[in-house]
Amino acid sequence: MINDKAQQPRPGEELDSEALEGYLRSRLPTPFSELEILQYPAGSSNLTYLIRLGSTEYVLRRPPFGNTVKTAHDMRREFDVLSKLGIAYPPAPEPIFFCDEESVIGAEFYLMEKREGIVIRGTLPETIASSKEAQAKLCRNFIRGLADLHKVDFEFAGLAELGKPEGYNRRQVEGWTKRYIAAKTDEHPELEAAMNWLGQNVPPESGAALIHNDYKFDNVMLDPDDLTRVAAVIDWEMVTIGDPLMDLGTTLGYWMSPDAGGELMNMPFNPRVLMANFTRRDLADMYAEASGRELPDLLFYYVFGTFKIAVIAQQIYSRFAKGLTSDQRFSNFNRFVNALGRIAAGAIEKGGI
Repeated sequence: MINDKAQQPRPGEELDSEALEGYLRSRLPTPFSELEILQYPAGSSNLTYLIRLGSTEYVLRRPPFGNTVKTAHDMRREFDVLSKLGIAYPPAPEPIFFCDEESVIGAEFYLMEKREGIVIRGTLPETIASSKEAQAKLCRNFIRGLADLHKVDFEFAGLAELGKPEGYNRRQVEGWTKRYIAAKTDEHPELEAAMNWLGQNVPPESGAALIHNDYKFDNVMLDPDDLTRVAAVIDWEMVTIGDPLMDLGTTLGYWMSPDAGGELMNMPFNPRVLMANFTRRDLADMYAEASGRELPDLLFYYVFGTFKIAVIAQQIYSRFAKGLTSDQRFSNFNRFVNALGRIAAGAIEKGGI
């Protein structure tokens, strides 16, 4: 799918339009004649809506319905980060205001600017899909966006308190292990073997940087006038200060190879044609060039990224299995979890990314 076109909200995920309209009229300086609420249908964690006020458009972010772990979907934190990040990292959208009055729509939320761009989910436009040169340029710019984020002076941006870089890698392994156990619904022996391997092979931190933690193609917007250029980076709910190689590992974890099978290659995280034509090693080399750093063996970081993605999928599937969401997109995420476990175990056996 090309572009992330807003649609009518999914059943059960509608917002109270009357309450929201009254609140927006009290907070926005510009009067508007009518309110229209649409929902961006993709994404599987925080929910994103298009708020149309006459000819003016904004984006609203709120936690998922059925969320029971407030710290996992901290709207205040996401808003505060974006409030400081825009000057240091232009691809980050500008937030407008935060609302902690849950009575308005049933949860905290924030409003931000609507960036103009195209979100790619699985399928590239023909102008890029037919040109290996354009694809290479797009991949380089995509990876450069990650490297540029890691170069941000987070202390100057006022974000030094966002995370604790010392001991970050071990905390991440232990934290995601606990999340998996808490959300477990089925047996996934290969994934759990990879989880145990991670606990026994944690490397020291390679440095400290501002990291996105979910950097993939369906979390970037491409310039409509130049589809090889990244116009915006979205979905900042997991941003923190940590080891940049852990961030790279997550990006590599989303990057499937043809031997992963058609189901995973067709997941909408990245365009299939790019994953078919460029390997994880290609992306790692692009990152080394863009960041100006020599990379160590990336096996641990790739296995961690794959494990983390599997845990995210498991948490989503657990919500579905418990009846906390009726979104049928999540009904077979347990298969996805199992497949990622197989990939992580295979990488360990092979000894490379």
